[in-house]
Amino acid sequence: QEKQPHDWRKIFHCTLRIGIASGSGFLFVAGALLTAQVLLESGYFGVQQVRVEGQDRVSEGEILESSDIQIGDSLFELDLKMIGSKIEEHAWIATAEVERFFPDQIVLRVDEREARAIIDLDYLYYVDAAGVVFKMLNGSDNLDYPVISGIDRQYLLENPDKTQGCLDLALELMRILENRKIFSLDDVSEIHYDQQAGLLVYTAIGGVPIMLGNAGFADKLDRLEEIFEDLEPRLLALKYIDLNVTDRVIVKLDVKRT
Repeated sequence: QEKQPHDWRKIFHCTLRIGIASGSGFLFVAGALLTAQVLLESGYFGVQQVRVEGQDRVSEGEILESSDIQIGDSLFELDLKMIGSKIEEHAWIATAEVERFFPDQIVLRVDEREARAIIDLDYLYYVDAAGVVFKMLNGSDNLDYPVISGIDRQYLLENPDKTQGCLDLALELMRILENRKIFSLDDVSEIHYDQQAGLLVYTAIGGVPIMLGNAGFADKLDRLEEIFEDLEPRLLALKYIDLNVTDRVIVKLDVKRT
């Protein structure tokens, strides 16, 4: 078979085009890297503004201080996850999200906790809507919340899952009471958990214990509300109210008060 002669001109032009394309690509990448280096060294991507969103109770200054972000810090060198974790160490911050906005801005979005009750664990602590014990109270904190009792610090440390179940039960009862008109959360001063009897609530007037057990709160409160308007003027003379008997309300008089 006769060999075909090589078209050296065509091969030369093809090689030349490949070389030019490769060289252009190399120069483009090198130029881009050089430009990026110059911008980084010039501080073009340095933090110039930190914006805080979602805060109400916690001041913007407290959140900025917790973040430890400084003006001029490189956007590329910031560990966003670690910054969010630092902010979440604040007692009133449930979650924190940190986001970069090029060329020079950081946004901190926070979700604050809402106190729902106070729990007595040798010291008083706030409990949020998720049943998280999150802050020890000090002299300036608001005390106008229902108190959850019957769970001590040692029990919490040794039985975290059971404690969470107790708190969830108490918060469920609180949510039901909030929607009541005759006997509501405003009529309750304390919610007590007993390992055998379940939940008891103490009335704001007279501190009368009302036994509710561990379930069926709505039906039990319906029965109580049918007679509560008649009972309310006489709360100071009552020893307890038991709602755990089906279709009945058991009222016990306190002979010492009558």
